[in-house]
Amino acid sequence: MARRDVEKILVIKLSALGDFVLALAAMKKIREAHRKAHITLLTTPPFEGLAKTCPYFNAVQTDGRPENFSQWMALRRRIKQARYDRVYDLQTSAQSNRIFQALRPHPPAWSGIALGCSMPHRNPLRNHMHTLERQADQLMYAGIWPDAPTAPGTAPAPDLSWVWKSLPAEHPVSGGVKPRPYALFVPGGSSHRPEKRWPVDKYAELARILYAKGFDVVIIGGPQESQMAHAIQREVPRARDLTGRTDFARVALLGAKAALAVGNDTGPLHLAAAAGAPTVVLFSNASDPALSAPRGKVAVLRADRLSDLAVATVAQAALSLAPSTAGAA
Repeated sequence: MARRDVEKILVIKLSALGDFVLALAAMKKIREAHRKAHITLLTTPPFEGLAKTCPYFNAVQTDGRPENFSQWMALRRRIKQARYDRVYDLQTSAQSNRIFQALRPHPPAWSGIALGCSMPHRNPLRNHMHTLERQADQLMYAGIWPDAPTAPGTAPAPDLSWVWKSLPAEHPVSGGVKPRPYALFVPGGSSHRPEKRWPVDKYAELARILYAKGFDVVIIGGPQESQMAHAIQREVPRARDLTGRTDFARVALLGAKAALAVGNDTGPLHLAAAAGAPTVVLFSNASDPALSAPRGKVAVLRADRLSDLAVATVAQAALSLAPSTAGAA
């Protein structure tokens, strides 16, 4: 099917936040390749707000993870009735494969790895590629990005400039005629992956060092991570606790304005890095930065156990990345 004949497109990206942020680069390329097409995103409820402000989609649907037979049948019926000309599966998981198989015997043209799809991504190295290069390569196989950059480190990072165009500028730390630059801290992460978290007492010590160097400290995360923020505030009372008070768009805005971001390998840090914050990201042996690290002005620090990562090492990386405008307090 010629690209000009592709009028209705479904893009599938279900989770998680860090993966969703990285996939925005491929989503942008899909929109550029199909400027006049009606593009629908199939996702899950946490990403609805961010996706609806995104210029790459005409519609957003959030029932991409059916939980029972009736929900599966409703999703199958709606996709079939929509008569999509093409599906770009950026999830490429067992879940999206089940969606493809549910659409048989006549599924739409499908880019991905689902068994039997018409535009398979057959690169045997795909599971060893960073998400950005892997999805660029998938779109090259699909015929819409013939010169896709697929060498390690070459694919473009996500562009989030559309996020803050619709939001008012603000400084998250009040006080003073001239606000100090601020460091954004992301000390939390998935509750079931504690091995991906640098200890909060080390964040508190880092906050004290950066505050003394002229940076305010702003802490973000979910409501369940407010205790971490309080622990950091015991070391730096003027640190601002925004846990539980920021949606994804606001996190991106904070990242765009931050002098620095420091955090674990978790979604909000990916969002801040994609928004332009100079970022120090901390990886344990639970995940591989070669496959999923954020791109941009980013320093990756690794330790098999994050508890072994010294505060001085993180502070040195942070201060080397941060703008030189912050002076000693």
